[in-house]
Amino acid sequence: MNEDTVDTSTICLFDVDGTITPARQSASPEMAAFLQKLRSRVRLGVVSGSDLCKIKEQLGDDVIQKVDYVFSENGLVAYKDGQLLSVQSIQAHMGEEVLQELINFCLSYMAKIKLPKKRGTFIEFRNGLINVCPIGRSCTQEERNEFYELDQKEKIREKFVSVLQEEFKGKGLTFSIGGQISFDVFPNGWDKRYCLEIIEKDKYETIHFFGDKIKPGGNDYEIYSDPRTIGHAVTCPEDTQSLCEELFFKLS
Repeated sequence: MNEDTVDTSTICLFDVDGTITPARQSASPEMAAFLQKLRSRVRLGVVSGSDLCKIKEQLGDDVIQKVDYVFSENGLVAYKDGQLLSVQSIQAHMGEEVLQELINFCLSYMAKIKLPKKRGTFIEFRNGLINVCPIGRSCTQEERNEFYELDQKEKIREKFVSVLQEEFKGKGLTFSIGGQISFDVFPNGWDKRYCLEIIEKDKYETIHFFGDKIKPGGNDYEIYSDPRTIGHAVTCPEDTQSLCEELFFKLS
């Protein structure tokens, strides 16, 4: 990368699932190549609710070298220039009593949901959030797609989140739906905007954000609508690439 040609005052932040990759799948070779092309123009970062292991599965084991920032778990685990920058702990922040109350309630609720299929790993504990998955994260891609289609019709996750919002009112928790099969639970303010606190310290003049879950309740909504970012709504990786081509290459 030639530093002389990079606009170091501008950064593009990308959601991963549905934005630069199909949900929980790998980035295409075309997208991987395009991101490196874009990196010759501006700084790049990815911000995902997933942990680094899942991001690596989708974007490659060397992802922290291929982009300038990797914000896993909404930025609660942050990497800059290939190095670990900071880690936050939901356990330390919330305390064990509230955590167990939440986990026990979710497990009890999911036990009553009847689905075409159920698999394993219904609760995944991460550094900065808890991921709740009614079908179980060990489902196949085919089972994932089947659940997503059912969820679109029956609003399984939306209803679940609504119940949790009422049950845990006043506990300082945010519930955010993303991807195809799960939703995240984290302390208020620990959504994807958290990464902006780190970005702001590096004094970027312009912050673009690209995401697909940009409606209220979606896990891109807060950062997309934040006044510090220029939010771009996309529908798929091809849409993202086309929009970036228009923004950063058509005028050259």
